[in-house]
This record gives sequence, C-alpha cells and structure tokens, in this order.
Amino acid sequence: MPDSDRALMERLAALEAEVKADEDAKRARKDAALSKAKEQRAAQASESAALRDRQTALVTRKPARRELDDDARDDSDDLGGALELARRAHGVKQELSRPTQQGEKSWIKSGVASMLLGPLGWLYAGSMREAVPASAAWLAFGAIASKLIPMFLLMPVLMVILPLSGIAGAMYAVQYNRKGSRQRLFRKKNQQALESGAKKLLKR
Repeated sequence: MPDSDRALMERLAALEAEVKADEDAKRARKDAALSKAKEQRAAQASESAALRDRQTALVTRKPARRELDDDARDDSDDLGGALELARRAHGVKQELSRPTQQGEKSWIKSGVASMLLGPLGWLYAGSMREAVPASAAWLAFGAIASKLIPMFLLMPVLMVILPLSGIAGAMYAVQYNRKGSRQRLFRKKNQQALESGAKKLLKR
C-alpha cells in the first residue's frame, strides 16, 4: 500500500475516533442532565408533599380550635338562655300564684272563658284591637264550619285551637295585671294577618 493511502486511512481512522469520542461525550452529558433533572423533580415532589402535609395539619388544627370556641360560646348562650327562661318562669309563677286584687283580671277566668268560647274569651282582658277581629273571625269560621265541615272532622281542629286560645286568654290577663290596662299579645304583622283573615271570612 502506498504511503499516501496509508496516511489517508490513518487520517480517516483518527477522524472516526474523534467523532465517536464526541458522540460519547454528548451522550454522557445528556445522561448527566437527565439524571440531574430527575433528582430535581424528586426533590420538588418531596418538598410539595411536605408543604401539603404542613398545610393539612394547620387546617385541621384551626377548625378544631374554632369548634372548641363555638362549643364554649354555645354552652354560654345555652346557660344564659336557660337562666333567662328560669327567671321568666319564676316571674310567671309568682304572678299566677298571687291572689287577684281589686281592678285586676283573673287569669283563671280569662283562660277558661277563652278555652270554652275561643277568641270571644279574649274580650275579657285582651286588647280590643286583637280580640274584636279575632272574635269576628271566630264567629264567621263557626258559621261556615257548621254548614260545611262534619263534626268528626272539626273536633280535632277545635282540640288544638281551643287550648291555644285558653293560653292566650290567660296571658292577656297576666299582661293586664302587670300593666294595668289591656295589652296586645301578638305582633303587628300577626295582627294585620288576623284582621285580613277576618275581613275575608266576613265577605263570604
């Protein structure tokens, strides 16, 4: 083989070795970069998991503390409500147990009359603004019910309405004795609804 051919072959072999070495170096750098990226992703995932765990722990602690505060507040409110209810019950008991004086209304008479006669019994001690419309509505209801509703269907309704009417009559008498005059038992909205119902029944 001539010297020129041998030199060319050696030069080609050296070039091929250089290209191969360059490719090996590039592959090594690529593998190193991929390995580093995997390590970074693993570290980020670990940090994210730790952060989520800390946030979950904080969120879990806050509702627990809030629930304790709410429970304590509810217990305090319940205790205050129970004391207020007991105080009012004691006041009503004293009011009902004392003898009726001159010029006062008997809560027993008012309650019995209201339970037997319905809202007509409210006229004894109740506010005329409430007792008169309620009595008119009661009479209209009685006139209509006696013609349209059978007695066996009407009795369950009366067994609910009449005791409530008796309680209202007794409360009217208690308020009368406390204030010295007829007092309204229902709110203005309820009174307007009652008057409206009475007018509708009377129009029929």
